Amino acid sequence: MSNGAVFDVAIIGAGAAGMMCAAVAGQRGRKVVLIDHATKLAEKIRISGGGRCNFTNLGTTHQQFISNNVRFCRSALSAYTPQDFLALLAKYKVTWHEKHKGQLFCDHSSEDIIHVLRAECELGKVAWRMGCSVNDISRQEDQSFVLQTSTGTIRATKLVVATGGMAIPQLGASDYGMKIARQFGLKVVEPRPALVPLTFDADTWRRFSTLAGVSLETVVATGAGKNKSFFHEDLLFTHKGLSGPAILQISSYWEPGSPIMLNLQPALNLESGLIEKKSGNRQQLLTVLGGMWPKRLAECWLENMGITADTRLADMPDKKIRELAALIHDWQLIPTGTAGYKKAEVMKGGVDTAELDQKTMQTKKLPGLYFIGEVVDVTGWLGGYNFQWAWASGVACGQTL
Repeated sequence: MSNGAVFDVAIIGAGAAGMMCAAVAGQRGRKVVLIDHATKLAEKIRISGGGRCNFTNLGTTHQQFISNNVRFCRSALSAYTPQDFLALLAKYKVTWHEKHKGQLFCDHSSEDIIHVLRAECELGKVAWRMGCSVNDISRQEDQSFVLQTSTGTIRATKLVVATGGMAIPQLGASDYGMKIARQFGLKVVEPRPALVPLTFDADTWRRFSTLAGVSLETVVATGAGKNKSFFHEDLLFTHKGLSGPAILQISSYWEPGSPIMLNLQPALNLESGLIEKKSGNRQQLLTVLGGMWPKRLAECWLENMGITADTRLADMPDKKIRELAALIHDWQLIPTGTAGYKKAEVMKGGVDTAELDQKTMQTKKLPGLYFIGEVVDVTGWLGGYNFQWAWASGVACGQTL
């Protein structure tokens, strides 16, 4: 092993999980090298949360994650909690605030998170190889790894793959981690975009495209029976389909060809409410609906139902009111697809958890090879959960290297 630089641990991917793992392993005395093909550090962290980084969620449990084996992430998440990460931020005097449903953001900037991780890596004397591409990986007879890179040969006793998923390819995201898994004979759960807007057939959507920018509270569901999932969040109309937190959440559960069900007025029973108001009511139906909905939505909705804008509520037959209420409370649509990896926040799927030890993230077949973070088949809900998985899986791995 005289040729090339020699390390105890080589980590490919200097994102959230990779840096966390490197810092923990380095501070345990391991000689660590962190390799990334990007020249700028942690771009995904930098742009997340509108530049404030939604770095965790106070309510994190394994139940906010999707995986072929959702229990897999339980061990790491319970061993390294949101409170543990907050303690790390306190060490660097990083201030934060809670927004919606336990979501925590930096007060100042996502740069604070990058600074903390970089500083923790420096404490562990981690070596950096930025702007460095890995061209070939081979396993030696002594079970160590040799990496042929654009900056020279790297030899390491252990290899950690923290290359993330395929979401946001414009920042350099790729399927490289899954290629490594396949190279070594590991199963991969077919990846697809998640936390992503849904799109619809152009002809179907033409009559709703004027609503682009309209937002409202909704309950959205997909699936049936035990497989039914639903979220109570805000919905956003776009030129090509639907977005907003409600849609991003349900997109991770939506299966191509199946419908989504939307309750566009979850706070009220519209049928009884409108029929009760009907008697002697001289208001136009548009005015009544406009009082509870964005006016543009009310106008579009009535137009699509063939109800003229000047129709008075008092003149509406009860049957027509029931039809209107039923459609608003249970609007069913079949998306044609998603907006793809360019608009997705994360990737669903990845290295099959059956291939990994849940406490260490080490592959069962190949001692010394580890996979952490988004490249693994563990996908969190919107709201800081995916970062918490990055921290937790990085720590679980780093503590055993």
